[in-house]
Amino acid sequence: MSTQLWRADELLRGLTVKRIRTRVGRTELVRVRRGVYADQPCDDEDELRALMLCLPDEAVLTRQTAARRYGFGVLRENLVHIQLPAAVPKPRLPGVAVHHSVLPVRPVVVRGLPCVPAARCAVDLARTVKRLDALPVLDVALRAGAVTPDELSAEVFAHRALRGVRQARELVPLADGRAECRQESQLRLILIDGRLPVPEPQLWVYDRDGIPRYRLDLGYPKRRIGIEYDGVSHLSRDHLRYDRERVNWLDASGWRMRYFTDRDLYQRPAHVVATIRAALS
Repeated sequence: MSTQLWRADELLRGLTVKRIRTRVGRTELVRVRRGVYADQPCDDEDELRALMLCLPDEAVLTRQTAARRYGFGVLRENLVHIQLPAAVPKPRLPGVAVHHSVLPVRPVVVRGLPCVPAARCAVDLARTVKRLDALPVLDVALRAGAVTPDELSAEVFAHRALRGVRQARELVPLADGRAECRQESQLRLILIDGRLPVPEPQLWVYDRDGIPRYRLDLGYPKRRIGIEYDGVSHLSRDHLRYDRERVNWLDASGWRMRYFTDRDLYQRPAHVVATIRAALS
């Protein structure tokens, strides 16, 4: 059964303040946040719906919050991101980040709540977050089917006078929906920013019979150079056995593999570039 929510002013049409407090004390009503009540304990989705009841009618979900609803929420944080027209005063609510926008928006209802359109959400993030985090957003937005390359390009043009649009304009042509995780996208961007050829994401390697044998995170097929990101999933015993068998087969097939970790990505990107440049040369 879905949770029923009411604003306090709606309840006061039929109940007194004292009666509301009595029902809360008996758990017949649940106070979700100031001025909003529910008929039962709430989950995260209900609490988000309750928050929207506290906001101006023009409020829509945006940025990280909207991205999660569209399926490309690779940037996690606890704040709820709301967009309002520039003329509407910003409400002050705990846990809420309010963004004013001068661009008009036609909200899209996603799972019952109004959001900025997916392309608008992706480009807003691409122009406002760190460059290394921006490309993963665009990649996953494409992979999730929430946007198309043409929609991203059109949205960048609409943002042409806004802060950070240069970064978004540079990254949108590089976006590739084949990337399967945030770190793969970041590794690809480090190589591109290092002025190396663009590696192919999720590259299949075939055996002599033309059967796909293994898939690499990134690679240069003509040079038979493969590039992999090793995350925590590679630490299990079963995965280690699989990796060793895979590495031996690739080596015997003439592939030169290079592996990188989170330390390489976030602390020494120059080492990543130098390693791959040496392999290519």
